[in-house]
Amino acid sequence: MSSLKGDLGGLMWSEKYRPSRLQDVVDQKEIITALTSLIRGSDVPHMLFAGPAGTGKTTTALCVARELLGDDWRRDTLDLNASDERGIKMVRERVKEFASVMKLTTDSSKQHDRPFRIIILDEADEMTPDAQTALRRIIEDSSKTTRFIFICNYLSQIIEPIQSRCAVFRFTRLPEEEVVDYLKMICEKEKVRYEERALSQIYSATMGDMRHSINILQTAAGMGSVSVATVASSIGLSGRARVGEVIRMALAGRFNESRAKLMELVQVYGMSETDFLRYANQEAYEMKLDRPDEFAELMAEYDYRLASGAHPEIQLAALLAQLGRIGLKSREAKAEKA
Repeated sequence: MSSLKGDLGGLMWSEKYRPSRLQDVVDQKEIITALTSLIRGSDVPHMLFAGPAGTGKTTTALCVARELLGDDWRRDTLDLNASDERGIKMVRERVKEFASVMKLTTDSSKQHDRPFRIIILDEADEMTPDAQTALRRIIEDSSKTTRFIFICNYLSQIIEPIQSRCAVFRFTRLPEEEVVDYLKMICEKEKVRYEERALSQIYSATMGDMRHSINILQTAAGMGSVSVATVASSIGLSGRARVGEVIRMALAGRFNESRAKLMELVQVYGMSETDFLRYANQEAYEMKLDRPDEFAELMAEYDYRLASGAHPEIQLAALLAQLGRIGLKSREAKAEKA
């Protein structure tokens, strides 16, 4: 991993130690081999990266852009988070404008042999179906000048016409050995003391999400060393733990407090609604709810609503209200038994 960046000041470690070459991406060996062959070929297709969070999809997309476009890759790459800009307006204004302008370079010595730009759409499964449909036409019209890389957690949320126009790569959850080895490497570079058990503890808490694992590692290291105790404390400070607090408040009938905490997570900490639902799902099942079937139905319903383009803050607030009703039913049932 010799190409990893050195000391970059106050950067988050998840950025500081983000690989810059395909060969340094953790695991995903079959995908990296296939992408390397595609890049060397004469006809590079649009691409769709699907899989769980923290498995290297965005990192891989950025590496592809670097290796295809060379030193000027930033100038010729548009990187958008589709969960922030979900609708047709974003497609029409930002994507269409970028895709329609062919790069002109007057200095032939700086030209590379790739006559196209790259558009990376992260969290593309958060885009509305109408926005995705509008994208289909742009993909066709700009195929001579632009390559798209779509990134999503849920492939089923990407419309079939887009899937059929892309080479699809399915990323898998990272194995414990790979994540722990990467965390060790970071500790050694940062000269941080660590316990082997603590690194395994991080993996268990994040389910192989590399980005989340590195964030917990950095928080624990800030407490002096990466030990079982500091990792436990860091997990308590993580986004997932904060979501768990919101869920517990909602189930207890404290709607106003839970909504205020939710707004803090979204507006202050920048948590996406997708991450909120993902963490809520993990936390709630570990709580061993009295009515897990009702909770599962509720999560499926609101996941569908958000994927359909409903207003995220309104829907998440409604979810908290529904959780309050589930909690009230549980309390009433316990009171009757007593």
